[in-house]
Amino acid sequence: MSKRTIPDRKEIPDGHKWDLSALFESDDLWEELFVAVEKDLTAIETFKGRLHESAEKLHAATVFHLAFIRRMEKLYTYAHLKSDEDKTNQHYLGLLQRSLNLYARSAEAASFMVPEIQSIASQRIEDFMAQPILSEYRFYLEKILRFKPHTLDERIEQILALSQEVTQASGQVFGQLDNADLKFGFIKDDDGKTIELSHANFTTLLMNPNREVRRNAFEQYYKAYADHQNTLAATLNYSVKKDRFYAQVRNFESFRAAALFGDNVPESVYENLIATVRTNLEPLFKYFSLRKQVLGLADLHFYDTYVPLVPEIEFRMPYNTAVDIACEALSVLGTEYTDVLKKGLLGGWVDRFENRGKRSGAYSSGCYDSPPYILLNYEDASLNSLYTLVHEAGHSMHSYLSKGSQPYVYHDYTIFVAEVASTFNEILLGRHLLERYREDPRMRAYILNREIDNIRATLFRQTMFAEFEKMTHHIIESNQPLTLDVITETYRQLLDAYFSDTTVIDPELALECLRIPHFYSAFYVYKYATGISAAVALAKQVVGGTDADRGAYLNFLKMGGSRFPLDELIEAGVDLHSPEPIQSAIEHFDELVDQLKVAVEPL
Repeated sequence: MSKRTIPDRKEIPDGHKWDLSALFESDDLWEELFVAVEKDLTAIETFKGRLHESAEKLHAATVFHLAFIRRMEKLYTYAHLKSDEDKTNQHYLGLLQRSLNLYARSAEAASFMVPEIQSIASQRIEDFMAQPILSEYRFYLEKILRFKPHTLDERIEQILALSQEVTQASGQVFGQLDNADLKFGFIKDDDGKTIELSHANFTTLLMNPNREVRRNAFEQYYKAYADHQNTLAATLNYSVKKDRFYAQVRNFESFRAAALFGDNVPESVYENLIATVRTNLEPLFKYFSLRKQVLGLADLHFYDTYVPLVPEIEFRMPYNTAVDIACEALSVLGTEYTDVLKKGLLGGWVDRFENRGKRSGAYSSGCYDSPPYILLNYEDASLNSLYTLVHEAGHSMHSYLSKGSQPYVYHDYTIFVAEVASTFNEILLGRHLLERYREDPRMRAYILNREIDNIRATLFRQTMFAEFEKMTHHIIESNQPLTLDVITETYRQLLDAYFSDTTVIDPELALECLRIPHFYSAFYVYKYATGISAAVALAKQVVGGTDADRGAYLNFLKMGGSRFPLDELIEAGVDLHSPEPIQSAIEHFDELVDQLKVAVEPL
């Protein structure tokens, strides 16, 4: 019997690899630029103490600094892409470490710029920005000046910078415990084989059609967290306290206010998300009830919420066919969009297949001076690989259009809008696949199930996480103790609200909050929920709209970081100050559940 082995990098045909020659034709050219950039490290200091002198001097310093960063990004992008081709390659690991070290040294050398810009008298800096020489950089400077009330004197800023490594301890301890030290033991799969339980296969086991396997995996997985629950509660407690410390020192009313400030997102948007989802949970409950019915269960447990309702779907799609399907699905965006995309996906943008040592997963990456590269580990037999391709293509076309329309200073878009473009593409793909497989009821049901579970995980679940972050930070900011019992009881209340009586909440599930890495970077997850809400609204608008609606969406992709994210979305036709986009996403979810109910009846 032949067995499949993972090929070495050299065995992958060049046509299936990305072409990094747009960055550097050779490592020697990388070295040349590295030496040149390193020599310029001290040149930025020639501007120190002089930014207040004139608009011309401020312009010269800004241009020099941005050009310096641009060259560093080119060095870093090449190094990290080459390193991800094969994580065992020590040469490229060395290039990556050198580029990161250069980043750190340049940040230290340029650390005077922000406080010095903020120290320029208000009228004087306004006069500077009114001059034509700085017109292109006005928004860039305004964003720096917004932080002036929250920036302290040079000595305190230095102390705060030095404190970062220490105050990250709670997150670092969690990471080491969760990724290195926790052991989950062994369980038997449905074939009776003994396998080691891990983070990597936990979700896969929850998708196993054998309920006993699912239950055993769930109970054993959470036993490891129960064994360390006091330590994990302490790390989360001190992470929240760290957040309060920085909010207080920087004169913010709360850490949530501080976290949302950079994107200029009012807290009312956060509250609107939670309130709208909370008052529209019935479609989610309807889905859980349908799950219980289709699976033939007397009661539904959390470990029953991942298993596909339509198992064992046969699927095979070669990469080139997947590109064709992706472009067909996105054709509503016009030939200019799909022609560029197809050329990139079949040309040098994508590193397509797995090889030994290659970084797992997928991403879109690049810099202003390169194409938007995509790392994949594409599998012909996986429908998820097709969705991943379309998702990353959304990011890449966002980058392509942004770089083509914006100067370097504004090409980089925020995370707040990043997931809109990728999720938008997934929604169009799902719509296209449902039409493509309209005569195949099992495949239609499978696709609907996948679409529903994706929205459930991204909109409902992430909103629950966002509410948990709000509640735990409020406890600390009210000077109340955040003990293990308080943490798990708070989370249990949310589980009861978001699952209602449709699902049995096993005691172990209250420990789920102790294993979520995002909680150590608080007030981030809400962006997943707002992102998918905006994407659903925009997809509906573009598919059922006019050329003007399509143009508005494409213009949104071209804006990059030239405006604050909420303003960019308003230009595209979505206002997240309003509950309407979130309600629209929930209505879309509800419609999919109704379609799934019809699709599974004859199966």
